[in-house]
Amino acid sequence: MFTLLRAVTYSVLFIGFLLVFLPGQLLQWAGITRPAQTGIPQLAGAALVVLGAGLALWCIATFVFKGHGTPAPFDPTRRLVVSGPYRFVRNPMYWGAIILLCGTGVRYASLALVCYSLLFWLATHLVVCGYEEPTLRRLFGSEYEAYCRGVRRWWPMRPTNPSGARS
Repeated sequence: MFTLLRAVTYSVLFIGFLLVFLPGQLLQWAGITRPAQTGIPQLAGAALVVLGAGLALWCIATFVFKGHGTPAPFDPTRRLVVSGPYRFVRNPMYWGAIILLCGTGVRYASLALVCYSLLFWLATHLVVCGYEEPTLRRLFGSEYEAYCRGVRRWWPMRPTNPSGARS
C-alpha cells in the first residue's frame, strides 16, 4: 500500500509538471484558448489524451504491483518489469505521455504542443539511453539483456511468449 502511495505521489508531480503545467504554459504563451467548438479534431485529440493517460496509468500500476516500486528513479522497482504493457515495448510509459501530449496538441490545434511532444520524446530517448538502460543492465544483468533482445526500445511488437522475449 505504501508503494502505491509513493507511486501516486511521484506520478502526480511528474504528470502535473511535464504533462499539464508546461503544456498549459505553452498554450498560454501562444495565446491559445480552449476550442470554441467541438469537432472531429477535438474529439480525436481527447481520445488520444485518454489513450495516453490510460497507458501511463497501466504502466504505473504494473510498476507497483509487479515490480514492487515506482517509476521514480530514486524509488525504483525491486524486480525487472516485463509484463503488462512492457511485454510489447520497453518504454510504454513514455509512449503514454507522448500520446497524451500529442492528443492535447491536436485538441487545441497547437503546433507548439506537437513540437513539445517531439522534444519530450528526444529528451526521454537521451535519458533512456544515457541513464535508464545502463542502470537496468547494472541492476538486472543478463535478465535485462535477454529482455532487450526480445522487446524493442520504442516500436511496439507482439510478444512471442508470455515473458515478452522472442524465442
